[in-house]
Amino acid sequence: MVRLSTTKPASVGSALRPKASIFGLTVKIILIGLVDAFGLFMVSQFFLVDQIGLAAVAILGLVVINVIYWRRGGLAAKYLTPGLVFLLVFQVFVIIYTVIISFTNSGTGHNVSKDSAIESIINNSIVRVEDSPTYDVRVLEQGGNLFLLATSPDGDFFLGGQDEPLKPVVPSKTASGIATEVTGYNTLKLAQIFAVQEELAELTVPLDDNPADGYLRSADGSTAFVFSANLVYDASNDTFVDPSTGNTFVDNGAGNFVDSNGEELQPGWNTAIGFANYAKALGASAQVELLGVFVWTLTYAVSSVALTFGLGLFLAITINGLRGTRLYRSLLILPYAFPVFLSGLIWSGLLNETFGFVNQVLLGGASVPWLQDPILAKISVILVSVWFGFPYFFLVCLGALQSVPPELAEAARVDGAKPSQVFSKITLPLVLVATSPLLVAGFAFSFNDFNTIFVLTGGGPINIDSSISAGATDILITLVYKQAFVNTTVDYGLASAFAVIIFLVITIMSIFLFRRTRSLEEVY
Repeated sequence: MVRLSTTKPASVGSALRPKASIFGLTVKIILIGLVDAFGLFMVSQFFLVDQIGLAAVAILGLVVINVIYWRRGGLAAKYLTPGLVFLLVFQVFVIIYTVIISFTNSGTGHNVSKDSAIESIINNSIVRVEDSPTYDVRVLEQGGNLFLLATSPDGDFFLGGQDEPLKPVVPSKTASGIATEVTGYNTLKLAQIFAVQEELAELTVPLDDNPADGYLRSADGSTAFVFSANLVYDASNDTFVDPSTGNTFVDNGAGNFVDSNGEELQPGWNTAIGFANYAKALGASAQVELLGVFVWTLTYAVSSVALTFGLGLFLAITINGLRGTRLYRSLLILPYAFPVFLSGLIWSGLLNETFGFVNQVLLGGASVPWLQDPILAKISVILVSVWFGFPYFFLVCLGALQSVPPELAEAARVDGAKPSQVFSKITLPLVLVATSPLLVAGFAFSFNDFNTIFVLTGGGPINIDSSISAGATDILITLVYKQAFVNTTVDYGLASAFAVIIFLVITIMSIFLFRRTRSLEEVY
């Protein structure tokens, strides 16, 4: 009797599953290996710059990532982790770092540590002694350090290095009596000297154990002169003393050495200064100007969003239901599709007072200062922002209109409602329910619309009397940019304080507006 087996044959999929698992495991190992390699590289870089806290956070992050992806289960965590990592790095970390910088004096003259600042002050204070004798020198090297082999005008021979005073030596010398070599040291040739030119320029060799007696320095590796320091650092008291005047420069607690007359030594160093930046940003001297910039920023954001939404809704209502809606939609999206930098430069040329298309062609050769007059410049940037933004709200409103049930409007018309009443009581509220979160997001975007302002006017026209370098069309974010990157003396601490203020303002306003939109959703 033949028995029929009830065992199902292996399917093609099950036969291929081990290979698929091996492939997936291989990809997983490679990807996690790359992440770990990059993470360990960042950890090493953090240790090199003494950022122990960041190194610890990076190590903890690597451990968490490896635990998530190597353990079984936790599928949701595996999907969420990449997004959370980018959120933490590009949002949370940036916010925390900006807040930290806002409590420091970081900026021009205060970008280094105190030890580096002291070293720079010492090096900058060393000047050549007038009528000092010329020493013939050779550049020697030992263990990666440079030394000067000097022949004095009296025919004596000395050897010294950085922080190593000159000492007498018995060298090999030329027929003319110039020292050339010392046993145990490598004499550098001309090509080798060129390779270490920067290090040679910073080499200061003390004449003896007393730094006040001066230093020997060489710029070309063949001759050297005596230099002396105008300032002497007293490490025990943490002060600088000017030997010629007796002035003492002390640490003022704000990142500089200052004497009794208020004269500061440069450079300073990066240090915490408490709420000084916030006091400066909100102080009496800048309060009126800052309030004006804030009012203009608010006006710009509200006007831009209101006009772009209004124009977009108008075009959506006009085109909705017409033949060729797709064609109109494709054409109207063009202003939104072009990069703002490109379109902004084009508009800047179109509105040029002398050669612009608007004045020369549309207005018959008029000379209207669209971007030079403070009032006209504000109107211009608002209108240009409307040009950039209306296609977005046109698409959004068109979609919202198409989602409104037609029976509602039909029922209202049957009840005798006028077209204006149908729009104001039914269509507009339903459109607002769908678009209100986007309006809030649009307001936040316009509040920080750096690109339009920067490309079109650069924040100008310039106000030369402004104590915070605020132009007529500067909004808060462009003001921050000027403080951080444009002004002759940049102030990262003050710019960060402004950025924190902007963040708090937008956060508070967004919370308020989202609560208002939630109440609108409850009604409709």
